[in-house]
Amino acid sequence: MTATETAAAVREGSLTARAATEAALARIAEQDSELGAFQVVRTERALAEADAVDARADRYALPLAGVPVAVKDNVAVSGEPMREGSLGSDATPQPRNHPVVSRLRAAGAVVVGLTRVPELCVFGTTDSAFGVTRNPWNTTRSPGGSSGGSAAAVAAGMVPVAHGNDGMGSIRIPAACCGLVGLKPGLGVVPAQLGDGAWFDMAENGPLATTVADCATVLSVLAKQPELAQVREPTALRIAVSTRSPVPGVRVDRHYAEAARRSGELFAQEGHRVAQAHPSYPVSVGQSELVRWLVGTELEARALSDRSLLEARTARHAAVGRALLRAGLPKPAGRDKWQHKAEAFFADHDVLLTPALAQPPLPADRWGEKSWLSNLWANIRYAPFAAPWNLAGWPAMVVPAGTHPNGLPLSVQLVARPGGEATLLGLALQLERMRPWTRTAPTR
Repeated sequence: MTATETAAAVREGSLTARAATEAALARIAEQDSELGAFQVVRTERALAEADAVDARADRYALPLAGVPVAVKDNVAVSGEPMREGSLGSDATPQPRNHPVVSRLRAAGAVVVGLTRVPELCVFGTTDSAFGVTRNPWNTTRSPGGSSGGSAAAVAAGMVPVAHGNDGMGSIRIPAACCGLVGLKPGLGVVPAQLGDGAWFDMAENGPLATTVADCATVLSVLAKQPELAQVREPTALRIAVSTRSPVPGVRVDRHYAEAARRSGELFAQEGHRVAQAHPSYPVSVGQSELVRWLVGTELEARALSDRSLLEARTARHAAVGRALLRAGLPKPAGRDKWQHKAEAFFADHDVLLTPALAQPPLPADRWGEKSWLSNLWANIRYAPFAAPWNLAGWPAMVVPAGTHPNGLPLSVQLVARPGGEATLLGLALQLERMRPWTRTAPTR
C-alpha cells in the first residue's frame, strides 16, 4: 500500500496503525540483512507509537495516520542515538526530536527506524564503518547518497515513504538511483537545522516516495502547508530541456540524456512549450559548491565526540575545509552570482528539465577505504546535475523516467523558481499519468 492508501485505511478504521507497522517491521526483518538500509530498527518503540496513533481521538484527521516511515540518521529522534555514519559520533540517545520528526509524528506517522548514511553525509554512496547499503534494483550497485538508506528502504517496499535531506543532491541522487520520487524543497520551506548552518544553507529536508501523491503528502506535513497535498497538473508552462552537464568534461550517458528528451516530448503533448535551452553555469558555481561542501564537513567534524575516528576520506575532506575556513571562505559572491544567472535564465522559462544522473549508480563498495580524490571524482562524474540548485536554494525534484538497458532506473530532474514546489509536483503527476513507473524494485 502507498502511504496515502495506508493513511486512508487507518482513518476509516479498516486497518490499524499497529497492523501497518507490524507489516513494515516484517518486511524489514526479511530484507534488511541483505540491503543494509537501517542503522536502527525501533521494533518495540514503533509498535508503542502505532498503538498511540490507534488511540488518538483525532486519528480521523491525520494525513499520515499509521504510516510507517523511516528517518535518515542525521536528524534527532528522541530516545535514539544520532550516529551520522561515524564512529566518532556520540552514541548517547537524543533528548528531543528534530522539528521534521515532530511534524511527522504529529501527522500520525510511525517512525520504524533510522536509515544509514555515509560518514557525516558527505558522499554520494552510502557506506560507512557501520556497513554497506545496497540498491534493491541491483545489490552490486549503490543506492546513492547520502540518503541512500532511506531510498533503499522505500525502493525495497520496506516502508512506503522516508525522510531524507539534500545538501548537494542527497535526496535526488538516491531517488534517481532507486527509481523513486524525491523532492528537495526551496530554502526555508521546511525547517533545516542540519548541523552547523546546513552547509551554508545548501541542505534541506524532504521526502522520498514511490508516488507523487505520497511525496506531496509528506512534503505538506514537513512544510506545514496542507495545500501542497492537493496536486494539480499545470498547463502551458515554458519548459527548457538541457542535457548538458554543469561540470565541464563530464560525459552524460546517452540513455540518461534521451530520458530527458523523451520527457520533454511528453510535456509538449500536454500543451507545454518545450524547447532545448542550456543554463550558463559559471566556473564559480562549481567552486562555490565545492567550498561549502568542504567547509561544511569541517564544521560537522568539530561537533563529533572524537574526530580522530573519522575515515581517511572524510578527514581529508574536512582538513581542506579547515584551510578554506581559515582563508575566510566561503563568501556570498559565488552564490549571488549564480542566483542572478539562474534568474536571468528563468526569465524565459518556467521549469528546467535535465537528466537526474550523468552515469549509472556507483558500485556498492567500501568507498571509505578508497582515496579522497577517487571519491571526489566518482561523485562529481556520475551526479553533476543536482548541486547547482542547492547553491541557488531553489526547489528541485527527481521523477522516474523508464529503465536503462542495464536494468536500473532512469530519472529526470525538474527545477523551478523559489516557491515552485506545487508546480514541480504537478508536472511530476503528469509524467506519472503519461508514463507510469514500477513503484518498487521488481526483484523485491
